[in-house]
Order: sequence, then C-alpha cells, then structure tokens
Amino acid sequence: RFLDLRALVALEHMRFTTRHRIEGAYSGRHQSRQQGGAGEFVDYREYSGAEDLRRLDWKVLARSGKAFIRLHQEETNLLCTLAIDATGSMAFGARSRTDATGSKLEYAQYLATALSHVISRGQDQVGLAVLDGDLREAVPPGGMASHVALIQEVIEALVTRPAQRMAAGLRSLFERSTRRGVLLLLSDFLVDDLEEMFAALRLFRHRGWEVIILHLVHPDEERLPGGTAYRFEGMENDGHVSCSPAEIRAAYQERFGAHLAMVRQLALAGACDYRRVSMAIPYLATLGGFLVERAG
Repeated sequence: RFLDLRALVALEHMRFTTRHRIEGAYSGRHQSRQQGGAGEFVDYREYSGAEDLRRLDWKVLARSGKAFIRLHQEETNLLCTLAIDATGSMAFGARSRTDATGSKLEYAQYLATALSHVISRGQDQVGLAVLDGDLREAVPPGGMASHVALIQEVIEALVTRPAQRMAAGLRSLFERSTRRGVLLLLSDFLVDDLEEMFAALRLFRHRGWEVIILHLVHPDEERLPGGTAYRFEGMENDGHVSCSPAEIRAAYQERFGAHLAMVRQLALAGACDYRRVSMAIPYLATLGGFLVERAG
C-alpha cells in the first residue's frame, strides 16, 4: 500500500549517503572508519614489519630508503535502522471527508517505505524498529529483496498504541545493536520523556552511530483551525477540551513553538542531524530534498 514504485522512478538516480564514517561488511560507496585496502589514497604510515609487503610504497623506499605503507580510505556499505514512533499522538490527522492529508503515522509509513526502497537499491542494508512505549518490533538490517519486502509489510501493518514514552524502547534497541550504523528516527516527539529519549539517542552517538532526526509536524498542529467552537480529543487517553480556538490560539502557538525549539535544541546538542518535516509538503518532495541535502 505504501510503496509507489512509479512515483519513486523520479528518485532512481539518487542515493542515501552518510555524513560520518561508518562500518560495513563489504565494499560499497560510504566512507569507512577503517584505513587500508584499495580505496582512495589518504596518507602514509611507517612500515612496522607486520603488514603485507605488497602494501609497501616501493618508489618512496627507493627514493628515501625508508619503508612506508600507503593508507587508503576504504568504502563500505551502511547499516540503516528506520525507527518509527507508533505512540498515540502519531494517529493525529486521520483522513476524513474534509481532510485528505492523513495521519502522521501514515506519512511516516510512506516516507519509511520509500526510504527502505532507496537504501536497498543502493546495495545497503536496512532494518526497522517500532517504538510505542517499548520496542514493539525490531527487524535487524538486511539487504535481500525478501528482507526489504518483510520490512515494508511490517510498516504497512503498523497501528498506534496509547503510549507517551519512547526512551525505554530506544535503550532496548541500543542494547540489541552490535554494529555501528545509521539510526533514522521518524517521530512527532510528543512524549512525556523527551529528555530521557534524547539521552538514549546519545548512547548511539557515543558508540559512533550517525543519528538522523525527522521531526514530523501536521499542518493542523502548526496553526489551529478557524471557527467558533471545537472539541479537542486527547490521543492517548488524556480526556478532551471544549473551547474556541481564538481563546487559546496565542498560548497554543507559544507552547507549540517552544516544543519545536526544544526538540531541535536537544537534537543538535546530542550531535544528531535534525530536519523538521512539514506534512503540508508531499512525502516524495520531502524525500527528494532530504537526499539532496545528504549528498551535499
């Protein structure tokens, strides 16, 4: 349902790239943390007597009488885990007769499915984590077509649950992850444990992961609707409020603006890459802009 191959043809020439050195299992396109091998030349190191003699720079030895090893920047594949927030607030914005935007979860499903396709086409490995108070689903990274199809099936079947915390799920994912890679988190960050959540993300950064934050914002969250009276229903069993939007507009905009600023501040302070994603922009345009930005 969420995989539109015809629409993705426009992105066939684009690839997901990293901004930091990573580790991988085989040669590919991304900078490796390891030096040596047959990639781009970066430096020399004095011969220690333990390396393969085939790596000696014989021309330097002939000129200087000293033995040096040529160091190269290997390229490698990446392991990318797509982490999707499936807490109750992600159900906000469900389609209706008057609004075809869809919920935040639907937008995340389209975007994550497209990302899984783009990443796997680049001969990289993609995994999935579903967070809703705990780690509901955890599919380790893989690159086979059948593996990517499984991830897309899990994404398609996602539903939200009334949870308001994600830190525990991220810590569980960290404990299960044995190799460095890229963690790409799609969330609205409307949780009660925001600071604990970013503390968990810092665990990934300290281990050498690249962490990318895609902060999803629905148009109706950016601006309250017009009209005289509305009933606002909580998405996570937290009751309802009946009022006129005009009565609360200024206070709401101030608090929501503070929330957006706080998420961005915590992300940047934790050395995460942050991108705010407005659902007013079609997901394919968001994905294209994201890939262009990553490519530099």
